Amino acid sequence: MRRMRHFDALCLAPIPPYTSERIRALRDRYQLSQSVLASVLNTSASTVRQWEIGAKQPSGPSLKLLNLLDRKGLDALL
Repeated sequence: MRRMRHFDALCLAPIPPYTSERIRALRDRYQLSQSVLASVLNTSASTVRQWEIGAKQPSGPSLKLLNLLDRKGLDALL
């Protein structure tokens, strides 16, 4: 039987928001074009552009992949 304390131990820490500046800095750190970052995150280049101008915010799987890229590096996603 699983208890709540066991479930709580398995929960991941919340992912911080990624601002347009933070996404651009992350892309610059790994010297990726918007198109290449989009391919790595399995999204469109237009979505990455919209994130970087602040028109949209990443969410769901894209947010998790950005966080993974930030914490573990590009090799973790390839």
